[in-house]
Amino acid sequence: MAAARKIIIDTDPGQDDAIAILLALASPELDVLGLTAVAGNVPLALTEKNARKICELAGQPQTRVFAGAVRPLARPLVTAEHVHGRTGLDGPDLPEPTMSLEKQYAVDFIVETLMREPAGSVTLCALGPLTNLALAMIREPAIVPRIGEIVLMGGGYFEQGNVTPSAEFNIYVDPQAADVVFSAGAPIVMMPLDVTHKALTTRKRVDVFRVMGTRVGTATAELLDFFERFDEQKYGTDGGPLHDPCVIAYLLEPTLFSGRHCNVAVETRSELTMGATVVDWWHVSGRPRNAMVMRDIDADGFFALIAERLARL
Repeated sequence: MAAARKIIIDTDPGQDDAIAILLALASPELDVLGLTAVAGNVPLALTEKNARKICELAGQPQTRVFAGAVRPLARPLVTAEHVHGRTGLDGPDLPEPTMSLEKQYAVDFIVETLMREPAGSVTLCALGPLTNLALAMIREPAIVPRIGEIVLMGGGYFEQGNVTPSAEFNIYVDPQAADVVFSAGAPIVMMPLDVTHKALTTRKRVDVFRVMGTRVGTATAELLDFFERFDEQKYGTDGGPLHDPCVIAYLLEPTLFSGRHCNVAVETRSELTMGATVVDWWHVSGRPRNAMVMRDIDADGFFALIAERLARL
């Protein structure tokens, strides 16, 4: 078997982040070097705690969790308790974590890991605002050519935005950080709303987790039951979009997704369209292609993969 792919998961859990983390921890093809928490769906004090709760739920308390940026680079923090609940992980009753938080600052951990590991061997999986990644690139520009790939959930083009008419939440929270990351020159795979809105947590798909009869299966169903109610009301769909697990699923089964290599630019000046991701789908701008922008997903295959892996925990 090939060596496991080394990844760092940068995250702001979030129910969908939780399922992405569980998927990674359940997959022997991935070597999770650490989880780096960032302020986003809820403030940092909750996201770092939630990351530890999920590691313990997965039965993997040896996973290293680091706390990172407490706020965006240049704007006040915007959070999403109205979607994720007061704790960010509302739904199941998960115990307070007993595993400790690492003392090292998440940004230093990212820099140190990329400088230590062989160039090109570490993938950064970004599930939240891109503050930690941008701070790491600003702190030590030499990490950029050493990044194997950045796979991120963020943005939207054909689907536009979910927090403003034109901006997706993760990019909107810290557009300046997103601009740093997209401009850096590292290889990027982008999972925008165009893909995630096709991955709906239908009743039938959630019931697969409910009947597993395991702690993880039950907790996953409860996370999804809570998370989807907001989006069902908003979009009028059976189930809500399952955003963040698309990042991990891509590492495991890239053929589930299809898209196009494009230029992506982030709006950082207009309050009207702040955080919009301008995707040059038709290659008309002449700007260099800096991201593989996914547009389609095999949703049934995606949910089958998650169910098969989470059943192992």
